Amino acid sequence: MDVDALFADLQSARHRRALGRAITLVESNRTEDQAAAARLIALAERHPPARPTFRVGVSGTPGVGKSTFIEAFGLELVRRGHRLAVLAIDPTSSLSGGSILGDKTRMELLTREEAVYIRPSPNAGELGGVGPASRAAVLLCEAAGYDYLIVETVGVGQAEWQVHAMTDAFLLLAQPAAGDDLQGIKRGILELADHLVVNKADALPKEARLAAAELRRGLHLAPARPDGWTVEVATASALTGQGIPEVANRLETYRERLSAAIARRRQEQRTEWLREQLRRELLRRLDVYLKSRGWENDELRTHLDEYLTIPAAADVILADFLKSNRP
Repeated sequence: MDVDALFADLQSARHRRALGRAITLVESNRTEDQAAAARLIALAERHPPARPTFRVGVSGTPGVGKSTFIEAFGLELVRRGHRLAVLAIDPTSSLSGGSILGDKTRMELLTREEAVYIRPSPNAGELGGVGPASRAAVLLCEAAGYDYLIVETVGVGQAEWQVHAMTDAFLLLAQPAAGDDLQGIKRGILELADHLVVNKADALPKEARLAAAELRRGLHLAPARPDGWTVEVATASALTGQGIPEVANRLETYRERLSAAIARRRQEQRTEWLREQLRRELLRRLDVYLKSRGWENDELRTHLDEYLTIPAAADVILADFLKSNRP
């Protein structure tokens, strides 16, 4: 593959098709694609976009209306002159390895907009609500000229630490009359949110106000923020558009007030990306080593029987692995 030509197309009028090819390349698990993907990411890092960009992570429990909210929110952003890219992460089946990738069908109006690019991607078993190539996909969307990026997580509701670590702002959606779901949100990711929105306020206005009040009480349990930002809880209806412009205004205020903090956050995110790459590469090499030794499940059970305990067996295997990888 001519990576330089692909990157040039990414920054041209033919960017939509090129962007799809580029993201497919960085998502590929094929060994022969790794070098090309690495070069493409390097080009994107060496050629930052001329226009400032803003990255927003959106999450919430299943059924909260993330896709409907993103469509309404995205249409508002387009009206304000933004070019929007939406990365919608779908869970991958642990049995078949497949993903539905149907988010575009739930954003019919947004899909029609010329200034919008929507890319469904599998999470490939990755924890944290996003996929292993999501960081690279964000860079590629920015290289293609999209200045506002939304990363929609798989919606597990309590483990969105990774999307928080790759975006500038984290928006958490909740729903009225959710019962124990609100408790789960408070225990898990409430302290990560930069803005909270209780959706479906048109259908259940009283319940939405009660849910918002409960979330505000939960915010008092979160540790104090070092950046001084005050997290607000709003109510909205993605179906009717009620409260959507206010959400856009609030995030714009966040962007303006915390511009320096966002710049520092992005530097920290590059370091975290490096750590992730190191962890993945070490795991890949360990898998290659185990297969090369013929240590599949039965052989590992034999080692476990020989050394009696899991820590002892793991120490022996890792010591041999490290020894075999010495120059």
